[in-house]
Amino acid sequence: MQISPRHQRLQGLWVRTFAGTTVTCILAFTLFFLLPAPAFAAEGLNGAKLSILWALPFVGILLCIATGPVFYPHVWEHHYGKFTALWAALIVVPLFATADVHTVTTTLAHTALLEYMPFILLLLALFVVAGGIYLEGNLHDSVFTNTVLLAVGGLMASVVGTTGAAMILIRPLIRANDDRRYNAHVVVFFIFLVANIGGALSPLGDPPLFIGFLKGVDFFWTTKHLWQETLVVGGIVLAIFMVIDLYMHHREGRFTKLKDPTPDKPLKLHGRINLVLIAVIIAAILMSAQWKPGISFHIAGVDLEIQDLLRDAIFIVVAIASMTWTQKSDREANGFSWGPIQEVAILFAGIFICIVPVMAMLQAGPQGPFAALLGLVTNADGSNNAAAYFWLTGILSSFLDNAPTYLVFFQLAGGDPQVLMGVKAATLAAISSGAVYMGANTYIGNAPNFMVYAIARQAGVKMPSFFGYMVWSMLVLVPTFVLATFLFFRP
Repeated sequence: MQISPRHQRLQGLWVRTFAGTTVTCILAFTLFFLLPAPAFAAEGLNGAKLSILWALPFVGILLCIATGPVFYPHVWEHHYGKFTALWAALIVVPLFATADVHTVTTTLAHTALLEYMPFILLLLALFVVAGGIYLEGNLHDSVFTNTVLLAVGGLMASVVGTTGAAMILIRPLIRANDDRRYNAHVVVFFIFLVANIGGALSPLGDPPLFIGFLKGVDFFWTTKHLWQETLVVGGIVLAIFMVIDLYMHHREGRFTKLKDPTPDKPLKLHGRINLVLIAVIIAAILMSAQWKPGISFHIAGVDLEIQDLLRDAIFIVVAIASMTWTQKSDREANGFSWGPIQEVAILFAGIFICIVPVMAMLQAGPQGPFAALLGLVTNADGSNNAAAYFWLTGILSSFLDNAPTYLVFFQLAGGDPQVLMGVKAATLAAISSGAVYMGANTYIGNAPNFMVYAIARQAGVKMPSFFGYMVWSMLVLVPTFVLATFLFFRP
């Protein structure tokens, strides 16, 4: 059978990628086994005794996640699970080879049961619930309509998550602007506000904030401490959008108006039962934070609190209820599929494994391999530099996944939620806002960015390229973040 040139190129790319990854694995394994065995404290890894090379798999998996969907999308789509397994194996195998089985098993069980499981179950529940909410109908385009949709979407993002809000509103927004010659900017600002900035006000909004909640940050802490920053940043970006959209409408007036390809229909909200289920999710999270009966189960060396198990069980029940009670046609209209959450589940399983030694090294503080990084975010008097935390967290979140980036800097700042919510509140606010806001700087900074891009392209919107999008973010977002630094995160 003859193979097309396109498939030959794809196969060649896969061979080169796989070969490069294999060489990396061999070199990494060689380096690991040439190193002294890692020291273990009573509670796990002793980060002060680890080599910086233990961080290579974590860096590797994040770089694959960042580059795969953009530079080799076909290979990534079919083989991301293999990449993930490869990087995870570079942590698990050396750990079992250099330490006792019980300690390694306990460490991995702690990561799986206390961090990964509640994280992915919340994402699953929000993904399924949001996928059952469908807004039917066609809005007539205007600056006012677009601005209201972006503002409402930004508010929704902290309730149903940035992914949920983006998936609910992106198609109505595109339908409202599909009779325009210039409409790409509307989707770009939608990514800025709905897929990122708007998710800063609750742990439901963006994955990094829920990780903070799992680490002990109060549910309403971000609401109380980031509302001003979010109002200023979101308000400025929304105001810039209004000016640009007004100008684009003025340019539209020079041409004959295009025929609207979407027939007029009144707005109708389908799947309203899912709004009730969102309230159940919020109630479950608040219950786990407030109800402390002191009952726990000891499994694989890990204490599982009953309130956390109940919360996670509710997430599963909510997802099942949403699938049962939502009409299939509503999900089909939303373009719902299991692919995105499956990818997230697999990738984050690898991320949570690869980050284990990184967290241990960060916990070692000045005695660990990341002492130089700690110096970058510390003032001369020993206090934390909030501006440095904001920009370093943000820059890395622009190109790598913002959830593990948040976790790295959370741990670098001490990792004690009570201290970070108290005397170091400015530092936690800087880390949280940097991770959420600056995920908007590129298509790969936050998961819904590329999903929105793909939906818009499929609908015929002439979206900017990867670097073209970054021109927009550099001109609009970066100056806004500089202003936010002077207002809220001065060194």
